[in-house]
Amino acid sequence: MARILTLTLNPALDLTLRLERLETGQVNRSLEQASHAAGKGINVAQVLADLGHQLTVSGFLGADNAEAFEALFARRGFVDAFVRVPGETRSNIKLAEADGRITDINGPGPLVNETAQAELLARLDDVAPGHGLAVVAGSLPRGVAPDFLAELIRRLKGHGLKVALDTSGDALRAGLLAAPWLIKPNTDELAELCGRSLHTPEAQYDEATRLRALGIQQIVISQGADGVNWFGPEVALHARPPRVTVASTVGAGDSLLAGMVHGLLGGWPAARTLRHATAIAAQAVTQVGFGITDSAQLQQLEGAVTVQALPEQQEVPR
Repeated sequence: MARILTLTLNPALDLTLRLERLETGQVNRSLEQASHAAGKGINVAQVLADLGHQLTVSGFLGADNAEAFEALFARRGFVDAFVRVPGETRSNIKLAEADGRITDINGPGPLVNETAQAELLARLDDVAPGHGLAVVAGSLPRGVAPDFLAELIRRLKGHGLKVALDTSGDALRAGLLAAPWLIKPNTDELAELCGRSLHTPEAQYDEATRLRALGIQQIVISQGADGVNWFGPEVALHARPPRVTVASTVGAGDSLLAGMVHGLLGGWPAARTLRHATAIAAQAVTQVGFGITDSAQLQQLEGAVTVQALPEQQEVPR
């Protein structure tokens, strides 16, 4: 298995409250609650660890409440390369209703100054060599400009790492300029970037062709319950997940990304890679928390995923 580095510039302590139904402006009582040290890159790392990879995790972490993250890293055997910054890592509240609707209330997080940003780049120069791939995922904390993300990706590529990027808005726009190997936007995030609707496979194919001309090899577009479209070298595939009972959609995209990275690094056939990644994402929405918790369930879900060629491909690669 591979050594993989994940970057989470704006991690969070996630508090998920399960409700029958959210009544705004009223007193609501939760059915249960769970808290997790989280953030997109950290979530991806947990799934990749369950798939057998060795993980180094990095980014910015508030020094005043780092204990939950440090406990997770120790429990998972992650190499901790986070830069500590003054203040607290943000807290995010997830209100999960019985019908699957999620309401997010995300905190602002600490202010990250230029000294800490320079320290992170220097630390990555030390730890990046020897890793096969880096996953850069999530939003930017206060004080960090989108241009920093582009510089970070260039640094990682300079050390010979493939880079998978999962972010949105101005951060995604800046990151694309550094030509990461793989991107995983959802339909709305990519539509915002290009300024037009992307609700048809043909429109997505056109945009993917433009992005691949910039040097981005793999474009994975998540579409929630409607599945995933994947455009890559000689690949144009759609996967539809099976219907499942939704506990929380938090982490589904992170799980999909981890599954795609796993299959691609393993040299799996395209259809197998996409089917497996889609099943991992489907399992993720049945639980609160991150990681592959039930291998038998995952196998059943994988068997229920349908994969078909998009119009640009005549047959599904095996």
